[in-house]
Amino acid sequence: MKKKELNVEHWADKIADDVIERVKQSPFLQEVIKNNKYGYLVYDEKTPSGKIHIGSGRGWVIHDVIAKALRKRGVKATFVLSSDDIDPFDKMNEDLPEEFEKYLGMPFMNMPSPVKGYKSFADYYFSQVTDKFKEFGIDCVLESTGQQYIKGAFNRTIKIALDNADKIIKIYKDLYGDETVGANRLPFNPICEKCGKIGTTLAYEWDPEREVVKYKCLPDHVKWAKGCGYEGERSPYNGGGKFPWKVEWAAKWPTKGVIVETAGKDHFTKGGSRTIACRIAVDVFNYPPPYPSEKYKTGPGYEFFTVGGKKMSTSKGHGLGFADSTNYAPATMLRFLLVKSRPNAVIDFQPYESNDIILLYERYDYAERVYFGKQETDEKEKIKQSRIYELSHVGEIPEKMPPQVPFTHLAILDQIFKTDEDVIENLKENGHLPKKLSQDNIGYIKERISFARKWVHEFASEQYKFELQEKLSADIELTEKQALALNKIAALLDKKNINEKELSDKAYKIIKEDVKIDTKDFFKAAYLVLLGKERGPKLVPFLLTIKKQAKKLFSEVKPQKLNTEPKNYISMSQISFDEWKKLKLKVGKILKAERLPKTEKLYKMQVDIGEKKIQIVSSLVPYYKEKELLNKKIIVLVNLKPSKFAGELSEGMLLCAENKDKVVLLTVEKDIKEGAIVS
Repeated sequence: MKKKELNVEHWADKIADDVIERVKQSPFLQEVIKNNKYGYLVYDEKTPSGKIHIGSGRGWVIHDVIAKALRKRGVKATFVLSSDDIDPFDKMNEDLPEEFEKYLGMPFMNMPSPVKGYKSFADYYFSQVTDKFKEFGIDCVLESTGQQYIKGAFNRTIKIALDNADKIIKIYKDLYGDETVGANRLPFNPICEKCGKIGTTLAYEWDPEREVVKYKCLPDHVKWAKGCGYEGERSPYNGGGKFPWKVEWAAKWPTKGVIVETAGKDHFTKGGSRTIACRIAVDVFNYPPPYPSEKYKTGPGYEFFTVGGKKMSTSKGHGLGFADSTNYAPATMLRFLLVKSRPNAVIDFQPYESNDIILLYERYDYAERVYFGKQETDEKEKIKQSRIYELSHVGEIPEKMPPQVPFTHLAILDQIFKTDEDVIENLKENGHLPKKLSQDNIGYIKERISFARKWVHEFASEQYKFELQEKLSADIELTEKQALALNKIAALLDKKNINEKELSDKAYKIIKEDVKIDTKDFFKAAYLVLLGKERGPKLVPFLLTIKKQAKKLFSEVKPQKLNTEPKNYISMSQISFDEWKKLKLKVGKILKAERLPKTEKLYKMQVDIGEKKIQIVSSLVPYYKEKELLNKKIIVLVNLKPSKFAGELSEGMLLCAENKDKVVLLTVEKDIKEGAIVS
């Protein structure tokens, strides 16, 4: 049965089909492709004004995948990404020293790099992302828009635009009114020959016979840069300046022969930059706007890629940078996330204290098993998942499926064993890996171990973290039944070749029939003995992983006729008054409280403790609304070592009283100034 009959085409294949059909229906586009060395040109562009965020990366992966889908259908197709490095520097970002303010108004390509070793400001920020393309499997040709101007690629469209300036001005007026900037100027920004700025110039006359523009470099033309006051004329060709952005977008399509170019949905809003670019392309350049647009109809842009619900900005430096994204998830996994998600679907990725990363690995592994025929599924699902895997895989797909170990299991092993080699050896011993592994597969597993380690230490919530006890704690109090059940399980662990199913079946018999203990009480006892807390990883496979240590600890538990009901706590040792004096407690006032995105329980609070204001992260969401916390006087432990929760620094601890499901903040009986010592 064919894929189309099953109607499970991947979104990129559907786009490729639509684009090829569009070209078949257009002799004009057929001629464009015939004369273009790139064939079907899939185009994108980015202004290197600062740290480029992961949202732009979504566009690059979308264009890369479309180009691959076109080539799969037997046509020549190329993804070209251009750095809009001739754009003006119009805003300081937080990474820059104050000395860069003097470059405001200049093209990025003519500014020095903030870091040594790069040709320009533009080269530095663009290289930050393009250096990661191989890791992401993005196959594209890189260009400089500024160099394209200098080489004369835009000369023809510059002349057309200036000869038809009245048409472009009318389009601006029709869409935005008579007062808009584009309705009161020529559609060209010269580079000032005296000061080198482009953001401060105003072209006021075009001489079509001499082919020069007359311009002024105005001190007050824009609020963010000051022109030098020079007035002159120059040729607009070969790097003499550039189009305004919205005109430039339209001009690039005929200049380069673009067949496909999409962008974020903010550009596709009614009356937005795509709207006017389409109008100019059709009415001035006589060129059909590229897919997904058709004539004046813009079509849809792709949805945002947010991190923790926050949209990102390149110039402001907000959000997760594309270059930094692999600190939060491997490039292969991020590419998979982007490939499997339709462009019109919002992606919100949260690495901190959520299951997003775990689910990402699980879904990737599922697609991989389906592709290699290791996962039973129907034909429709096989086609769907196999194509997602093909398009998201970085590099050549191996002949045999790489070894798979669940991500969460690697996170557990990392907290037990000191080295990657010890982890791999344990995986072999317990049948998760074959005894013989190729070097490629060893490297593949080590990459997963490395990220599992990073995830545990930087992103995982407390439920996934533990510390295996070296010896039985004297503070643990267990019932006779709890101790007896653990002793019997220890005897089971003495068997050499016991597997997961056998251990599970026999442990259940011990719990339910031999000892007759409540399952919850047994699990609580096991985790207290092994980890010093009441919850932990799935017990049976965990016991097999730590068989030797589990057997030792369970064997050391002695049945005692203490209580018939289990204790829900670990008893605490007494401390001296000198130890108590180490705690520094103060009255604090909550000035601000806001929920941390994608976390279930955490508030980020600003607390005034007298001499300063500190930030505290606390799991109070289930117990207090934000407005209930504001201006509340509370007790704060202020000399607690700072730590991070969900990526936010917590510099103290609030004191609470807890009883079953109720949590109440400790407050003061009478009003007292914040910073007062609690003794």
